Amino acid sequence: MSAATARPFRASWQARLGWLVLFAYLVWAMGALEFSWPRFVIGLDNGAKFISRMVPPNFERWDLLVKGLVESLQMAFLASFFGTLISLPLGLLAARNLMPAAVTWPVRLFIIGCRSFHPVIVAIICVKAVGFGALAGIVALTVASIGFVAKLFAEAIEEISMKQIEAVRATGASFMSLVTFGVLPQVMFRFIGFAAYETDANLRNSTMVGIVGAGGIGGTLFAAFQRFDYDFVLAIVISIIALIMIGEVMQIWVKKVFRQ
Repeated sequence: MSAATARPFRASWQARLGWLVLFAYLVWAMGALEFSWPRFVIGLDNGAKFISRMVPPNFERWDLLVKGLVESLQMAFLASFFGTLISLPLGLLAARNLMPAAVTWPVRLFIIGCRSFHPVIVAIICVKAVGFGALAGIVALTVASIGFVAKLFAEAIEEISMKQIEAVRATGASFMSLVTFGVLPQVMFRFIGFAAYETDANLRNSTMVGIVGAGGIGGTLFAAFQRFDYDFVLAIVISIIALIMIGEVMQIWVKKVFRQ
Protein backbone atom coordinates (compact mmCIF):
# COMPACT_ATOMS: atom_id res chain seq x y z
CA MET A 1 0.00 0.00 0.00
CA SER A 2 1.42 3.38 -0.99
CA ALA A 3 1.86 6.29 1.39
CA ALA A 4 -0.90 8.20 -0.43
CA THR A 5 -3.52 5.48 0.14
CA ALA A 6 -2.46 4.47 3.68
CA ARG A 7 -4.89 5.21 6.52
CA PRO A 8 -3.54 8.26 8.39
CA PHE A 9 -4.85 7.30 11.87
CA ARG A 10 -4.71 3.53 11.74
CA ALA A 11 -4.89 1.99 15.22
CA SER A 12 -2.11 -0.36 16.25
CA TRP A 13 -2.83 -3.86 17.53
CA GLN A 14 -1.78 -2.71 21.01
CA ALA A 15 -4.46 0.01 21.00
CA ARG A 16 -7.11 -2.42 19.76
CA LEU A 17 -6.12 -4.93 22.43
CA GLY A 18 -6.33 -2.17 25.06
CA TRP A 19 -9.87 -1.22 23.97
CA LEU A 20 -10.89 -4.88 24.01
CA VAL A 21 -9.55 -5.35 27.54
CA LEU A 22 -11.32 -2.17 28.68
CA PHE A 23 -14.64 -3.33 27.19
CA ALA A 24 -14.27 -6.76 28.80
CA TYR A 25 -13.55 -5.15 32.17
CA LEU A 26 -16.63 -2.90 31.90
CA VAL A 27 -18.84 -5.90 31.14
CA TRP A 28 -17.34 -7.83 34.08
CA ALA A 29 -17.72 -4.84 36.45
CA MET A 30 -21.40 -4.35 35.52
CA GLY A 31 -22.04 -8.03 36.21
CA ALA A 32 -20.14 -7.97 39.50
CA LEU A 33 -22.12 -4.93 40.66
CA GLU A 34 -25.42 -6.63 39.70
CA PHE A 35 -26.32 -3.97 37.17
CA SER A 36 -29.24 -4.92 34.94
CA TRP A 37 -31.55 -3.04 32.61
CA PRO A 38 -34.82 -4.08 34.38
CA ARG A 39 -33.38 -2.94 37.69
CA PHE A 40 -32.41 0.40 36.09
CA VAL A 41 -35.96 0.90 34.71
CA ILE A 42 -37.50 0.09 38.09
CA GLY A 43 -35.10 2.59 39.67
CA LEU A 44 -36.27 5.31 37.29
CA ASP A 45 -39.88 4.66 38.29
CA ASN A 46 -39.03 4.72 42.02
CA GLY A 47 -37.03 7.91 41.50
CA ALA A 48 -39.98 9.60 39.80
CA LYS A 49 -42.26 8.65 42.70
CA PHE A 50 -39.70 9.99 45.19
CA ILE A 51 -39.39 13.31 43.35
CA SER A 52 -43.19 13.66 43.18
CA ARG A 53 -43.25 13.44 47.02
CA MET A 54 -40.77 16.33 47.20
CA VAL A 55 -42.88 18.76 45.14
CA PRO A 56 -43.75 21.47 46.04
CA PRO A 57 -40.90 22.53 48.35
CA ASN A 58 -41.80 23.56 51.88
CA PHE A 59 -40.09 26.73 53.13
CA GLU A 60 -42.28 27.13 56.24
CA ARG A 61 -39.39 26.26 58.58
CA TRP A 62 -37.19 28.95 57.07
CA ASP A 63 -35.62 29.78 60.43
CA LEU A 64 -34.14 26.25 60.70
CA LEU A 65 -33.04 26.51 57.08
CA VAL A 66 -31.32 29.86 57.54
CA LYS A 67 -29.59 28.68 60.71
CA GLY A 68 -28.09 25.69 58.88
CA LEU A 69 -27.00 27.79 55.88
CA VAL A 70 -25.36 30.42 58.08
CA GLU A 71 -23.49 27.73 59.99
CA SER A 72 -22.28 26.18 56.71
CA LEU A 73 -21.08 29.60 55.53
CA GLN A 74 -19.20 30.18 58.77
CA MET A 75 -17.61 26.74 58.56
CA ALA A 76 -16.56 27.27 54.93
CA PHE A 77 -14.98 30.70 55.49
CA LEU A 78 -13.19 29.74 58.71
CA ALA A 79 -11.83 26.52 57.19
CA SER A 80 -10.69 28.38 54.07
CA PHE A 81 -8.97 31.06 56.15
CA PHE A 82 -7.09 28.65 58.41
CA GLY A 83 -6.34 26.23 55.58
CA THR A 84 -4.95 29.01 53.37
CA LEU A 85 -2.94 30.45 56.25
CA ILE A 86 -1.31 27.09 56.97
CA SER A 87 -0.80 26.38 53.26
CA LEU A 88 1.43 29.44 52.79
CA PRO A 89 4.46 28.14 54.72
CA LEU A 90 3.78 24.54 53.69
CA GLY A 91 3.77 25.52 50.00
CA LEU A 92 7.08 27.32 50.41
CA LEU A 93 8.66 24.37 52.23
CA ALA A 94 7.39 21.93 49.58
CA ALA A 95 8.80 23.91 46.62
CA ARG A 96 11.76 21.96 45.26
CA ASN A 97 13.36 25.00 43.63
CA LEU A 98 13.66 26.78 47.00
CA MET A 99 14.20 23.98 49.52
CA PRO A 100 16.43 20.90 49.71
CA ALA A 101 14.96 17.42 49.29
CA ALA A 102 15.34 16.72 53.02
CA VAL A 103 12.73 19.44 53.66
CA THR A 104 10.43 19.06 50.66
CA TRP A 105 9.77 15.31 50.91
CA PRO A 106 8.40 15.25 54.51
CA VAL A 107 6.25 18.31 53.79
CA ARG A 108 4.96 16.80 50.55
CA LEU A 109 4.11 13.56 52.36
CA PHE A 110 2.11 15.57 54.90
CA ILE A 111 0.26 17.40 52.10
CA ILE A 112 -0.46 14.08 50.36
CA GLY A 113 -1.84 12.75 53.64
CA CYS A 114 -4.21 15.72 53.93
CA ARG A 115 -5.39 15.12 50.35
CA SER A 116 -5.74 11.35 50.56
CA PHE A 117 -9.11 11.19 52.31
CA HIS A 118 -12.51 12.61 51.46
CA PRO A 119 -13.68 15.41 53.79
CA VAL A 120 -16.55 13.21 55.00
CA ILE A 121 -14.10 10.54 56.17
CA VAL A 122 -12.00 13.16 57.95
CA ALA A 123 -15.19 14.61 59.45
CA ILE A 124 -16.10 11.23 60.93
CA ILE A 125 -12.70 11.09 62.63
CA CYS A 126 -13.04 14.68 63.84
CA VAL A 127 -16.51 13.99 65.25
CA LYS A 128 -15.02 11.13 67.26
CA ALA A 129 -12.20 13.42 68.41
CA VAL A 130 -13.98 16.68 69.29
CA GLY A 131 -17.64 15.67 69.32
CA PHE A 132 -20.62 16.67 67.22
CA GLY A 133 -20.92 20.21 65.92
CA ALA A 134 -19.34 22.80 63.69
CA LEU A 135 -15.84 22.48 65.19
CA ALA A 136 -15.47 18.99 63.72
CA GLY A 137 -16.56 20.32 60.32
CA ILE A 138 -14.12 23.23 60.45
CA VAL A 139 -11.20 20.92 61.28
CA ALA A 140 -12.17 18.47 58.51
CA LEU A 141 -12.50 21.21 55.88
CA THR A 142 -9.25 22.82 57.03
CA VAL A 143 -7.42 19.53 56.44
CA ALA A 144 -8.96 19.31 52.96
CA SER A 145 -7.99 22.92 52.22
CA ILE A 146 -4.36 22.25 53.18
CA GLY A 147 -4.20 19.25 50.87
CA PHE A 148 -5.46 21.27 47.91
CA VAL A 149 -4.06 24.78 48.34
CA ALA A 150 -0.59 23.79 49.62
CA LYS A 151 -0.06 21.40 46.69
CA LEU A 152 -1.06 23.96 44.04
CA PHE A 153 0.87 26.73 45.78
CA ALA A 154 4.04 24.61 45.81
CA GLU A 155 3.60 23.80 42.11
CA ALA A 156 3.06 27.48 41.31
CA ILE A 157 6.29 28.40 43.12
CA GLU A 158 8.20 25.74 41.18
CA GLU A 159 7.07 27.35 37.91
CA ILE A 160 8.30 30.89 38.72
CA SER A 161 11.16 32.59 36.91
CA MET A 162 14.44 32.11 38.79
CA LYS A 163 15.91 35.29 37.26
CA GLN A 164 13.97 37.46 39.69
CA ILE A 165 15.02 35.18 42.55
CA GLU A 166 18.69 35.47 41.59
CA ALA A 167 18.38 39.26 41.28
CA VAL A 168 17.00 39.57 44.82
CA ARG A 169 19.53 37.06 46.16
CA ALA A 170 22.40 39.04 44.59
CA THR A 171 21.54 42.00 46.82
CA GLY A 172 22.35 39.91 49.90
CA ALA A 173 18.69 39.82 50.98
CA SER A 174 17.52 37.43 53.69
CA PHE A 175 15.30 34.45 52.95
CA MET A 176 12.14 36.26 54.03
CA SER A 177 13.05 39.22 51.79
CA LEU A 178 13.66 36.75 48.98
CA VAL A 179 10.19 35.31 49.47
CA THR A 180 8.56 38.74 49.83
CA PHE A 181 10.14 40.42 46.81
CA GLY A 182 11.11 37.48 44.60
CA VAL A 183 8.48 34.78 45.07
CA LEU A 184 5.19 36.30 46.19
CA PRO A 185 4.88 38.91 43.39
CA GLN A 186 5.06 36.10 40.84
CA VAL A 187 2.49 33.79 42.46
CA MET A 188 0.20 36.10 44.44
CA PHE A 189 -2.60 36.27 41.87
CA ARG A 190 -2.59 32.50 41.40
CA PHE A 191 -2.59 32.00 45.16
CA ILE A 192 -5.66 34.25 45.48
CA GLY A 193 -7.35 32.17 42.79
CA PHE A 194 -6.53 28.96 44.68
CA ALA A 195 -7.93 30.41 47.91
CA ALA A 196 -11.11 31.63 46.18
CA TYR A 197 -11.69 28.27 44.54
CA GLU A 198 -11.10 26.41 47.81
CA THR A 199 -13.64 28.66 49.55
CA ASP A 200 -16.15 27.72 46.87
CA ALA A 201 -15.27 24.03 47.33
CA ASN A 202 -15.66 24.33 51.11
CA LEU A 203 -19.14 25.77 50.62
CA ARG A 204 -20.08 22.55 48.83
CA ASN A 205 -18.24 20.26 51.24
CA SER A 206 -19.74 22.00 54.29
CA THR A 207 -23.15 20.71 53.17
CA MET A 208 -21.83 17.12 53.18
CA VAL A 209 -19.86 16.89 56.42
CA GLY A 210 -22.99 17.77 58.36
CA ILE A 211 -24.48 14.42 57.37
CA VAL A 212 -22.04 12.70 59.75
CA GLY A 213 -22.69 15.20 62.56
CA ALA A 214 -20.10 17.87 61.74
CA GLY A 215 -22.54 20.80 61.70
CA GLY A 216 -23.98 22.89 58.90
CA ILE A 217 -26.98 22.48 56.64
CA GLY A 218 -26.04 18.84 56.01
CA GLY A 219 -27.25 17.90 59.47
CA THR A 220 -30.59 19.57 58.79
CA LEU A 221 -30.84 17.72 55.48
CA PHE A 222 -30.08 14.35 57.07
CA ALA A 223 -32.64 14.93 59.82
CA ALA A 224 -35.29 15.80 57.22
CA PHE A 225 -34.56 12.56 55.36
CA GLN A 226 -34.91 10.55 58.56
CA ARG A 227 -38.33 12.15 59.19
CA PHE A 228 -39.42 11.42 55.57
CA ASP A 229 -39.99 15.18 55.31
CA TYR A 230 -39.27 15.23 51.60
CA ASP A 231 -40.84 18.60 50.76
CA PHE A 232 -38.51 20.21 53.29
CA VAL A 233 -35.65 18.20 51.76
CA LEU A 234 -36.33 19.85 48.40
CA ALA A 235 -36.35 23.28 50.06
CA ILE A 236 -32.94 22.52 51.58
CA VAL A 237 -31.57 21.29 48.25
CA ILE A 238 -32.77 24.44 46.47
CA SER A 239 -31.16 26.56 49.18
CA ILE A 240 -27.87 24.68 48.85
CA ILE A 241 -27.88 25.23 45.08
CA ALA A 242 -28.52 28.94 45.61
CA LEU A 243 -25.69 29.08 48.15
CA ILE A 244 -23.24 27.44 45.72
CA MET A 245 -24.28 29.82 42.93
CA ILE A 246 -23.68 32.81 45.20
CA GLY A 247 -20.25 31.38 46.06
CA GLU A 248 -19.43 31.03 42.36
CA VAL A 249 -20.37 34.67 41.72
CA MET A 250 -18.27 35.79 44.69
CA GLN A 251 -15.30 33.79 43.38
CA ILE A 252 -15.50 35.52 39.99
CA TRP A 253 -15.83 38.93 41.67
CA VAL A 254 -12.79 38.37 43.89
CA LYS A 255 -10.67 37.41 40.88
CA LYS A 256 -11.77 40.53 39.00
CA VAL A 257 -10.97 42.78 41.96
CA PHE A 258 -7.41 41.44 42.37
CA ARG A 259 -6.80 41.38 38.62
CA GLN A 260 -7.29 45.16 38.41
